[in-house]
Amino acid sequence: MREQVITWLQENVSPHRLQHILGVEQMCIELAHRHQVDPKKAATAGLMHDLAKFFPPPKLLAMARDEKLEIDSVCATNPHLLHAEVSAIVAREQFGVKDREILTAISNHTLGSPHMSDLSCIVFVADALEPNRGNTPELETMRGVSWQNLYKGVQQACDYSIKYLLNGHRTIHPRAVLTRNWALSTTKQHLSQVNQKGKSPDVSLTVNH
Repeated sequence: MREQVITWLQENVSPHRLQHILGVEQMCIELAHRHQVDPKKAATAGLMHDLAKFFPPPKLLAMARDEKLEIDSVCATNPHLLHAEVSAIVAREQFGVKDREILTAISNHTLGSPHMSDLSCIVFVADALEPNRGNTPELETMRGVSWQNLYKGVQQACDYSIKYLLNGHRTIHPRAVLTRNWALSTTKQHLSQVNQKGKSPDVSLTVNH
């Protein structure tokens, strides 16, 4: 099915976006191996996360309404934010993906969600940090953190995105803030548990939800 998806993407996204998608797919596989998540699921979610990236706003809104998705005022004003959830619809309807964890990971890759599964965390982090995003010292540091601590990786990806939006005087969806706060709290909880056991905090800290 991978080749079928890539052929579809070649017809529906730009070459630059396809390069990004393939970078996300590869980083998802690597993070999945590191954090004991099914790499096949991670690869599928990564490959399909941006299926609706280039859908026009009216189509995003129409598909979201047909699916009876919640469209809050921020998404109504910025329909592009719906592309993650609409991509999950395309994955299900166009490519027959039925695995709810994969579909949820696709849906969560832009804004995240509190209490995300490790698979969702991986796709969220990979979308922000795949190699085609650049190789600045900040991004390289964040990649290293995500390798060691998936929740800290989510928190830092949220911080990075929120800072970008603030600097651009752009709207920040409340769910992005909730995701960031959840990831921060979860990181602190697990580091505290590790320290109480007298172990080094520099270990992989992931929990399947």
